[in-house]
Amino acid sequence: MTATATNKQVTLKDYVSGFPKESDFDFTTTTVELRVPEGSNSVLVKNLYLSCDPYMRIRMGKPDPSTAALAQAYTPGQPIQGYVVSRVIESGHPDYKKGDLLWGMVAWEEYSVITPTPHVHFKIQHTDVPLSYYTGLLGMPGMTAYAGFYEVCSPKKGETVYVSAASGAVGQLVGQFAKMLGCYVVGSAGSKEKVDLLKTKFGFDDAFNYKEETDLTAALKRCFPNGIDIYFENVGGKMLDAVLVNMNPHGRIPVCGMISQYNLENQEGVHNLSNIIYKRIRIQGFVVSDFYDKYSKFLEFVLPHIREGKITYVEDVADGLEKAPEALVGLFHGKNVGKQVVVVARE
Repeated sequence: MTATATNKQVTLKDYVSGFPKESDFDFTTTTVELRVPEGSNSVLVKNLYLSCDPYMRIRMGKPDPSTAALAQAYTPGQPIQGYVVSRVIESGHPDYKKGDLLWGMVAWEEYSVITPTPHVHFKIQHTDVPLSYYTGLLGMPGMTAYAGFYEVCSPKKGETVYVSAASGAVGQLVGQFAKMLGCYVVGSAGSKEKVDLLKTKFGFDDAFNYKEETDLTAALKRCFPNGIDIYFENVGGKMLDAVLVNMNPHGRIPVCGMISQYNLENQEGVHNLSNIIYKRIRIQGFVVSDFYDKYSKFLEFVLPHIREGKITYVEDVADGLEKAPEALVGLFHGKNVGKQVVVVARE
């Protein structure tokens, strides 16, 4: 007789338009067999930590064949997926044994059966750091900050760097990477608490609350009297417009995300695009999965800094799978302070 367990899941009720709400999600309970199918190379995992990330909003919308999709839309009635840290309970895969840890794309539920796939699932080799870091600093957001800043920007010591959504999972790291390189760094965020965090905890040279600025162009001029060399773009919309006026010649804008636009039916236009010509600005969109082949190089770079206390990482932790929808929805209202994590089980 195979042992079974109840398996709570977070499912999407229907495609979402506008801002997502907690009521867009449902909880279902199924039963899972605590074994892997005979002869398969799949693994059964117990899910420990879930990562809440802005890109997930894009996957909640109805698929639109006319637009390029970054990731497949969620299926209503099915568990949603995201980046998860999991422990292997049973394995038919040659590279994984019982007790191993991994992070990667897994369903939002207590137990999952997955087939480990290169660059989708990553075996966790270093356990002397908090496991939850693999949802953030040592996972997809950390790799995003590293690839966007070092690989896309080609930054140089002494350059001026502006980071929007700077206290979030990615922004807090971009700012610290830029400071380590010897850049002048300013960040923006949406509350006094977050702005204080940027200046006192993450070592930004300056920071401002964009909600208190009536004129974003003037705010950036105040913070960057000599212009911006690199803008790490996380928000889009009016902020991008204000940045373009303040960019220096040959400035670079790696486009990581545009959270201000994800919930709008009609996205906002950008009016100052002619600056791209006169200032020879390079704007480049990038997707983290294009850089996962550099993951081991990233770990070699970042782990010593973590161990020496040179990198600070702030997490906002919600306890229990039942808190996951609230935590995810909160991202789009700026409720999280730092990287939003949900603890499903600590062991």
